[in-house]
Amino acid sequence: MIALWVILGIIVVLLVIFVSIYNGLVGLRNLVKNAWAQIDVQLKRRHDLIPNLVETVKGYKNFERETLEAVTKARNIAVQASSGGRACLAACSSRHHLPCSSSGQPLH
Repeated sequence: MIALWVILGIIVVLLVIFVSIYNGLVGLRNLVKNAWAQIDVQLKRRHDLIPNLVETVKGYKNFERETLEAVTKARNIAVQASSGGRACLAACSSRHHLPCSSSGQPLH
């Protein structure tokens, strides 16, 4: 009779061990599934943000282009004004009877 209880106790202990191992493996499987689902969510979120990023870069590109064009235009105007002013100043110095243009007057 004692042998029967010992065998029954061993079977119950083995059954408990088997159930706990199985539950642990199921829990780990669920953790892995959850981790992959979170990765999928992050990838979808990034994929959805790409068009916004492209539009932002296009807007910044247009801003940079307009700024570069404005700086280039201002530089060309400044170069023309400084070279034109020197030419007018040189012409006024060599020929006193010729009036300077209005852009060369402040240089005297």
